[in-house]
Amino acid sequence: MITIAMFSHDSVGLGHARRNRALAHALAAELPGLTGQPVRGVLIAGHPEVARDSLPSGWDWMVLPGVAPDHGGYVPRHLGGSLSELASLRAAVLDATLAELAPDLFVVDRHPYGIDGELRSVLSRIRRRGGRTVLGLREVLDDPAVTTAEWDRIGGAEQVAAAYDAVWVYGDPTIYDPRLSGEVPAALARRATATGYLSQGRPDPLDEFSHALDGTEPMPQVLTVLGGGSDGSALARIAAAAAPPPGHEHLVVTGPQMPPNAVAEVRAVAAPGVEVVQRVDDLPRRIASAAAVVSMGGYNTVTEVLATDTPALVVPRVERRDEQRRRAISLAAAGMVETMPLARLTTAAVEDFFARQVGHRILRAGIDLAGLSRVPQLAATLLDRPSTHIRLQQEEPHAV
Repeated sequence: MITIAMFSHDSVGLGHARRNRALAHALAAELPGLTGQPVRGVLIAGHPEVARDSLPSGWDWMVLPGVAPDHGGYVPRHLGGSLSELASLRAAVLDATLAELAPDLFVVDRHPYGIDGELRSVLSRIRRRGGRTVLGLREVLDDPAVTTAEWDRIGGAEQVAAAYDAVWVYGDPTIYDPRLSGEVPAALARRATATGYLSQGRPDPLDEFSHALDGTEPMPQVLTVLGGGSDGSALARIAAAAAPPPGHEHLVVTGPQMPPNAVAEVRAVAAPGVEVVQRVDDLPRRIASAAAVVSMGGYNTVTEVLATDTPALVVPRVERRDEQRRRAISLAAAGMVETMPLARLTTAAVEDFFARQVGHRILRAGIDLAGLSRVPQLAATLLDRPSTHIRLQQEEPHAV
């Protein structure tokens, strides 16, 4: 039996955990055939909303008390007390859980040591046992100067590289390569593999909404999606005021994390023919069948768009990180999407985009979207060879 644990810190949005969920489905489906062993796993996350999403048989969620961003750092999302108290609690839960599970493979999304160093002892223990550790990175992190400072704050890229057997970069390097931009430093780049975007084969619940209850075809849709929605209210208000093209309806999916008062404001400005909902259970299929989609530039939303031939206008978030803008520009340069900054976006521009795209589709054959079929092969290879840093069996990383 192969045991896999996957971690995401989840301070904003649901993208980290949902990226791991897509990987879990791929590993559960493909790894038994590649290794000859059954597979079980746990996804460790930091937001209760993620646990609504299904997992493969033999897998389960574990949700930690959450954190939220605050003035460049983190604070407890709900639990009273200080961040150091919360970090100690989270670290104790992680240590106990992973000591009991003894994972053969531990995949960490984006933040090598979690929040406030909570994963350091976990990583050391897994490595001493002979387990394999993987740092998973989206293809765009942030402005290179910002990421350099972040690596330095946690001890430098060399120290991170010593804690991990492999780095998986979830993108197509012909579109954007963080190893060349400097976002992934040389020490990590040496053990990094670009997997391709995690697009094709993403898990999708049964489509309960593709046909009306009387069996008739639903009206064609244009679509606006805001990811988790915690920071999408400005775009949602502009888009909701956009009337759909003739013969279409416009569905705005705000995301489950948009505050209720913000959702009410979006509904208040919605044009005739526009429906505003917080979530749908069949979003990937709705994107695929839509006449056109307006979205933010988060990794998961964009990869779901790239898996289709639906025309897309990506309006990136610009607060906190430069990630979404860089992603949108690189994909637009490759002809995969259109992009426009939020500062220039108007309701008329959204209506014009929808009107221009009705009846058109986008050929996206020139981009590597097969990451979910490649990752199980990488995992099987990693599990079949000795750890690359045996010296860590005698070391405990220094705490930050």
